[in-house]
Amino acid sequence: MTTTVQDVRLIALSLPDSSEKPAWGMPTFRVGGKIFAAVADDDTSIGVKCPKEDRAELIAAEPEKFFMRPGHDDNYAWIRVRLAAVQDEAELRSILIDSWLQAAPKRLAAAHPELTGATG
Repeated sequence: MTTTVQDVRLIALSLPDSSEKPAWGMPTFRVGGKIFAAVADDDTSIGVKCPKEDRAELIAAEPEKFFMRPGHDDNYAWIRVRLAAVQDEAELRSILIDSWLQAAPKRLAAAHPELTGATG
């Protein structure tokens, strides 16, 4: 499977109360006014929310998939994901749900327990 921006869009917009809004000339996906995914300007990767303390481990485990833009992502709880390295729709969905859960208002996330069990 080749993961595309359209796959990102379909999954992101299927999450509760999600919307798409352009920012910096690129599609971004939001919940509660907060961005949880942003498409890179070349459409080959996305940025997603990720706790700062988890980034190094993810990059070390799968450097072909996860990366950071030095000087750009350093101070933010974000990580980049190369779409070509995403195995399938289920993995993309899991990545987007993880990010959505970090951005979503607590009450909204709590109202969707099926999503908290979907990540691993």
